[in-house]
Order: sequence, then structure tokens, then C-alpha cells
Amino acid sequence: MKKLRKLAILLVGLVFVLGVVAGCAGKKEEAKETPKAENQEQKQLTIGLAVSTLNNPFFVDMKDGAQATTDKIGAKLVVVDAQDDASKQVSQVENLIQQKVDVILLNPTDSDGLVTAVNDANTAKIPVITLDRSVNGGTTVSHIASDNVAGGKMAAEYILKQLNNTGNVVELEGIAGTSAARDRGKGFHDVMDAQQAVKVVAKQPADFDRSKGLTVMENILQSQPQIQAVFAHNDEMALGAIQALKASKRENVMVVGFDGGADAVKAVNDGTMAATVAQQPKLIGEIGVQTAEKVKKGEKVETSIPAELKLVTKQ
Repeated sequence: MKKLRKLAILLVGLVFVLGVVAGCAGKKEEAKETPKAENQEQKQLTIGLAVSTLNNPFFVDMKDGAQATTDKIGAKLVVVDAQDDASKQVSQVENLIQQKVDVILLNPTDSDGLVTAVNDANTAKIPVITLDRSVNGGTTVSHIASDNVAGGKMAAEYILKQLNNTGNVVELEGIAGTSAARDRGKGFHDVMDAQQAVKVVAKQPADFDRSKGLTVMENILQSQPQIQAVFAHNDEMALGAIQALKASKRENVMVVGFDGGADAVKAVNDGTMAATVAQQPKLIGEIGVQTAEKVKKGEKVETSIPAELKLVTKQ
């Protein structure tokens, strides 16, 4: 009887010990799973996209390209719109830094004005990739853009061919201080300034804006009775110039834009715009996100990544 009692006690003790061991094993298993879930959450790539303005269809397309690619890779995109205000964009980049995004894609409103923001991102060890426009200081890991100098040359060569190397040309410039305006103007003048019978009779900034393109062109038309062509540093200004030409009943003046946006391509097909140097803004946004992902993974990326250009004409 005593032996049976002892055996019962031993069995109860054994069951208790096994229960404790199983409980501990369960707790250990839970402890292993929790950090794993947290690590998976931390691995999500967060990209900040600072755009100069979403009032321009070109940059809307760029943002859409970035968003589609971000969704595809399961990352998060934080978009801020500076509305062409450099000081506002600096504050927005500072905010992205405070949010501790992994990478910043920057389409600078002003190539000089955003240098301090890039420097701050460098201090915070957040990589910066510039899109379409570069910055004139700080450290960026890559610049993704069309070859704006080549695009300016392309526009000039087309105009010269259509004018048979003779005539007066107007140039509508982009925002002063931006690399896009500088480079497109350089490419254009590299070709035009070598001509003897073609003269750029007026050039004035219209800040990449359609309404300003209209106003600036109206003013130029009052002082320039004889012009044969207009080159605008972007499509928005070109479309504004077309409105001014139509209102003043100036016919047979060809207008060439730059970007290849939907409105411009339609104008080319309708015959109101002669041509546009087409970029691929969605591709620029797409490459921007792909490059950001590579940078975060520690992969090597090119410091300059070109996006292909093409001249769009009705023909």
C-alpha cells in the first residue's frame, strides 16, 4: 500500500514537472516569434519624395511612377509638394529627416536653395537621390534625369531645320537657378549661337509655368513684331506661349516645348505645337524608387543615371 502511495506521488510530481517544462517551452517559442514580427515591420522601406510642384503634369507623372513602383516592392512613399517654394521645400525635407525616412528622393525647386537641406540629410545619414534637377552642393548618391543639354540641342537643331537656318527665335526660360533651365538653355545656345542668320531676339524666364508663359509671351510680342519660332524650356510655358500667339493672331510661328506631357503631345498632334522634346517622367520616378531600394540594401549605384529622350513631332 505504501509502495502504491509512493508511486502515485511520483506520478503526480512527474506530471507537474512535465507541465512546467512544456509551459517554459511555449514561452520560449513566443519569445522567439515576437521579435521576428517586429523585425519584419522594421524592414519596410520608407522613401520620402520631395517634389517641386504637383501643379505641373510632368511632376505628377513622376510621382505616379514612384508610387506605382513603391507599391510593387511593398515599400512606403511619403510625398510632399513644395509648390515651387524653395524655403517651403527646405522645411519639408527637414520634416522628412525628422520622420527618419530611409531615403529621400529630391526634385529641387532651386538647385542652390536646397543645399542646406541636403547637408542636413547628410548629417542625419539619410541618402539623397535627386530627380530631374540636381543640387549645387551637399552629397547625393545618385542623380536621375534626362540629358537636358542634349535635349536643348535637339530642340535647336529641329528649329534650325524647319527655318532653313534663318529667322528670329524667342526663348522662354525655366526657373532661374535650376539645373534643368541652365542645361536646356546651354544645349540650345551651343547650337544657336553658332548660327549667322538665326538670332535669339528675346529670352526671359517664365518659371516653367503656363500662365507665366502666356504673360511673358504677350509682353515679348509687343516688342518683337517679327519672330518665326519659340523654344520653351518646358511644355507648360510652350502651351502658354501658344495661347498668347493665338490671341494676338500671330500665325506661322512654330513653338517647341520640352517634357512630352499629355497636353503637349495632343497639341503636337493637333498641329498647334510643332514639337516637344519628350522625357519620361514616370520612368524617372520608377528608377528613383528602384535606386533607393538598392541604396538601402547597400548595393552600389551609378552617380548619374540617364533617362532616354526623344523628339515628338506630328510626322
